[in-house]
Amino acid sequence: MKELYRLSKNLKMLREQYGYTMKYVADQLGIAYQSYQCYERGLTVPTLQNFIKLARLYDVSLDELIEE
Repeated sequence: MKELYRLSKNLKMLREQYGYTMKYVADQLGIAYQSYQCYERGLTVPTLQNFIKLARLYDVSLDELIEE
């Protein structure tokens, strides 16, 4: 559960640093806005494919998405 909390926190932080909206990120992943919203709320975990897309979008490693 800690990892899920860290992931959701990091996703929100990165998105805000880049000035992206949740809708923009969802569009980049090819998913519904509500699905991405669940990632940031810590309700669901992205698929491996979406983890990779997020890492590329923010130019970070997969590890960095879940680290504190």
